[in-house]
Amino acid sequence: MRGLRYYIADLHFFHEALNDRMDRRGFTDTEAMNAYMLERWNGKVRKNDEVIILGDLLWGRPEETGAFLKQLNGRLYLIQGNHDRFLTAENTGRFQWIRPYAELSDNRRKVVLCHYPILCYKGQYRLKEDGSPGTYMLHGHVHDTQDQRLLEQFQDITRHTVIRDASGAKRQIPCNLINCFCMYSDYEPLTLDEWIECDRKRRQSSPPGLR
Repeated sequence: MRGLRYYIADLHFFHEALNDRMDRRGFTDTEAMNAYMLERWNGKVRKNDEVIILGDLLWGRPEETGAFLKQLNGRLYLIQGNHDRFLTAENTGRFQWIRPYAELSDNRRKVVLCHYPILCYKGQYRLKEDGSPGTYMLHGHVHDTQDQRLLEQFQDITRHTVIRDASGAKRQIPCNLINCFCMYSDYEPLTLDEWIECDRKRRQSSPPGLR
């Protein structure tokens, strides 16, 4: 039976500092954070599902990360992040592939994958026959920081910019960057459609400049 495909970024298992700095996740310690995120992951992901991790999965010692990776359900794919320092010959076998960048098809939509947000990504102007977006750029790295606010401002400006297409018709520029930051989904891997809806609701609830 074919499984589903999920995406998630910046889980930072074992990274104690994110509890009281930057993310301020608020767990009592690393063990509590790891346990909660593992529960959320395995509560959603099944054996045959695919999970594409958009970087910064673990911040642990090689001897502990190998055993931990075996606890994660699903078939794992890793887009390398700047904190993925656990990669050794012992644990890289847990991944179907490890790449710095990838382009995939997800339900007839192109998906551009990179840990770092790409503002002018490949296929950005592509639309499907019904006018819906043909390409999405999924990323991580910026967490929920001022950098994310700047990205949202860039998207708002771009989406309101009018151009003429090849036929001479006027239309606005598509701009579909989605930050798959784990805290936005309460540490649960999401499908592309779920991330699209999650991003829409989050941006709708916080107008530009007030997020």
